[in-house]
Amino acid sequence: MRFWWVNQNQTYKQEFSGGYMWSPKRSKNGARNSFYDSMREVSPGDVIFSFNDTRIPSIGIAQSHCYECPKPDEFGSTGLNWGRIGWKVDVKHQSLINSICPRDHIDIIRPLLPSKYSPLQKNGNGLQSVYLTELNPALAETIAALIGNEAKVLMQGYTLGDGRGYFKSDLNSFMEWEDHLRQQVESDASISTTEKRTLINARIGQGKFKDNVKKIESRCRITKVDRLEHLRASHLKPWRDSDNAERLNGENGLLLTPSIDHLLDRGFISFEDNGELLISPVSNRASLEKMGVPVSSKTNVGGFSIGQKRFLDFHREFIFLERRG
Repeated sequence: MRFWWVNQNQTYKQEFSGGYMWSPKRSKNGARNSFYDSMREVSPGDVIFSFNDTRIPSIGIAQSHCYECPKPDEFGSTGLNWGRIGWKVDVKHQSLINSICPRDHIDIIRPLLPSKYSPLQKNGNGLQSVYLTELNPALAETIAALIGNEAKVLMQGYTLGDGRGYFKSDLNSFMEWEDHLRQQVESDASISTTEKRTLINARIGQGKFKDNVKKIESRCRITKVDRLEHLRASHLKPWRDSDNAERLNGENGLLLTPSIDHLLDRGFISFEDNGELLISPVSNRASLEKMGVPVSSKTNVGGFSIGQKRFLDFHREFIFLERRG
């Protein structure tokens, strides 16, 4: 279990009522942002302190890992410079009766503030540049003590309760988003009916895309299953993020069993260019082991083509649930 601070000055009402946190993937200039990358480290059961308008009005419990999701429609004109696709985490929010103002207690809080990725200025004011940052246990426990018994009950009562890492809302978001993209393909007058069918089949790892992947791959790199009827052509750069050419490019794919396909698509695993298997620090290793992923030793699945390495770079950069250094 980890502790997080989320600054929701612009979107608190929407995120609280919707039961989530959402951030862009990048800053408006395209640069990586550590406070957005933090979303990729959240795990079900983590405790989240919401900060809005100088106060902590609620505590949340993460109900999912991070997943890709379009910017919520309810944000309206908020964040006009934010990218259309960002990170989302399902959260069970609970309002606090004792909504404290950290600035009123800064003499107690200040000694515990980290020198890097601090949620507050030394005077207790918020930092506009911060979205999500981790709190060390001592700081989290101090804030909880200042809030009082209701924070203690929330943190102990259902911290490890409902989170299971892949909620129905995750599935709904993916399905609604990809269905919208599918409709865009179907309504594109510049594409023939046959091409449209080919692109849509690629979404589920079948058809021409699978044929193209078969020219490069012959079996699942993790489980070694080589019967094609048990394998899915998995996109390294997801179908939802790819252009039409990339959706059919065989070098944008691996042949994987369905469970391994799920892990790759959700960012729980990835690969280095040299074939070394990467396992996300937020993944449940016991579950991965049951799915056939070797978790107790380093694993190398073999080399990749130049084209595959290009798509792997995208996967590590934008999909893999990594941890900040």
